Amino acid sequence: MTCEELEEIVSCGETSKVQFKQQFSSSKQIAEELVAFANSRGGILLFGIKDKDGVITGLSYSEIQHISHEISTIANDSIRPVIYIQTEVIKYKKAHVLIVYVNEGSNKPYKDLNGHIWIKQGPDKRRITENSDILALFQSSENYFPEKQSITGTTIENIDTKALDSFLEKLYGKRLRDFRIPQERLLYNLHIINTKGELTLAGLLFFSDDPQAFMPQFVIKAVSFYGNSIGGNKYRDSKDISGTIPEMFEQGMAFLKSNLHSVQAGQSFNSIGKLEIPETALEELLQNALVHRDYLRSAPIRLMIFDDRVEIVNPGCLGGNLSIDDIKEGSTFQRNPLIAHFCNRTMIYRGLGSGIIRSLSEGIHVDFVNNLSSNQFSVIIYRPTVNYSQERSTSLPVNLPVNLPVNFKPTTLDLQIINLLHSNSKYTYKELSEYTQKSRETIRIHLKHLQENGVIKRIGSDKTGYWRLNGLEPAPSCAENGGTDNI
Repeated sequence: MTCEELEEIVSCGETSKVQFKQQFSSSKQIAEELVAFANSRGGILLFGIKDKDGVITGLSYSEIQHISHEISTIANDSIRPVIYIQTEVIKYKKAHVLIVYVNEGSNKPYKDLNGHIWIKQGPDKRRITENSDILALFQSSENYFPEKQSITGTTIENIDTKALDSFLEKLYGKRLRDFRIPQERLLYNLHIINTKGELTLAGLLFFSDDPQAFMPQFVIKAVSFYGNSIGGNKYRDSKDISGTIPEMFEQGMAFLKSNLHSVQAGQSFNSIGKLEIPETALEELLQNALVHRDYLRSAPIRLMIFDDRVEIVNPGCLGGNLSIDDIKEGSTFQRNPLIAHFCNRTMIYRGLGSGIIRSLSEGIHVDFVNNLSSNQFSVIIYRPTVNYSQERSTSLPVNLPVNLPVNFKPTTLDLQIINLLHSNSKYTYKELSEYTQKSRETIRIHLKHLQENGVIKRIGSDKTGYWRLNGLEPAPSCAENGGTDNI
C-alpha cells in the first residue's frame, strides 16, 4: 500500500472492510474483529489511527513488534478454524502504521474461543445466533447446499412422473420404468429424494406436481404498474406465478410478452412483431433469477414492469464474492449446482456464465444492483422510449378497424382487444381473457379505458348486447354468438 492509498482509505473513514485502532486493545476484541472480517468479505485493520476521527498517530518500533506478535498468536490460537493474515508497515510522514490484511474465509463460519460467530455490519460487527444466518455462512463456503435439503412431509407420491420421464429421456434416453435398478435408488442417485424417500428441495421444484403446497414462498410475484413508481396503487396486470421452475419460467415469459409492446420492425401487419426488449435477453435474465436465487431466503422473486423499465429482483446478492464487473465478463458462481444441472436438461439454460454476456449483446440498456445490505440482486432493463404520435403514423397498422382519438395512446393490449372485438363483437370477458392471457380484471380495466376514450361502446345489455368500434356495426358473422354472461 502506498502513502497516497493509505491517505485515501483513512479519509473515507471506517467501513465494513476498514477498521481503525490507535493501539492494541485486547486479545478478545481483536479476535472478534478478525472473525467478523473472515466471515464477511475480508478487510484490513489499521493500527496507529484513531477510530474516532481518523487522525494518524502512528506506532513506535516496539509497539509494532508487540502488536504483530499478538495478532499472529490470535489468528492461530484464538480463532477456529485458523485464519491466515498478512501484515505491512507504512511510513506516513513521520508516523508508522501497521496494516493487517484479513481475507474472506473459505471455511466459514469462523468462531472465537467462546464459540461466538461474528460478521461485519457496516463499520461495526454483529454476533449471529440464528440458524438461517449460520447456514448462510456454510452456504457461502460451499459447505452447505439448501437445494439438497429434504422437504418434510413429501414422498415419492408427490412426483409428477410425466415431468420426471421427460427429464430422464433427455438425460438417458429412457423413462423411469425402463431402468433395471430400483426406482428409489435411481431417484436417490439423482438427488431427487433422500434416504427416507422425501423429496429434496431441487427435486420438489422440478418434479413435484405442486411445489408450492410445501414451499409457498418460492413463487414469482409479477406486477405491471401504471407509471414508474413501485408505490403506485394502480396496475395493469398482476399475477402470482407458481409451479415447477420450468413452469414458472414459461409463465414469467408469458407475463412479460403480454405486458410489453411488440413493434413491427419492418414486418408485415399480419406478423406478431418483435418484443420491444429482445426476448433472448429476457429469457436469460429470468432464468438466472430462478437458478441463482438464494433458497435460504423465504422471499419471492419479484418481476415488475413499469412504463420505463422492467425490474427482476432476486432474493440473495451475488455469490462467490463476485462483482458486477465479474458477471459482465462471464464469471459465474453456482450457488445451486443441482438446480443448474436440472435446468440445463429441462430448459434453455446453459450454465456457462454466458447468460449475462448474451443479454448484453442484444443491445439492451441494463443496470445491475448488488445490494449487500438488503441481500438482494436486481436487474433493471430499460424500455425503449415510445413516441406515440410517431407510433400512430408509422407503427400502427394502416387498416386498424377503428379511428383512434388524436390524444389516445393505445397499449399493445388495447390493440389486441380492438382487433378481437372487430372479429367478434360479442366476445365475453372470459374469452378476451383467454385469448390475451390477461386476468378478467385487467380486461375490465382496459375495456373501461377504451369506452371512456370513445374507442368502443357497449350496445345493449350485458347478456345479449355487443361491442361497437367507434361507430362501426359488428361483423355479420358475429350476429349469432353469445353475450357477455360470463362477465
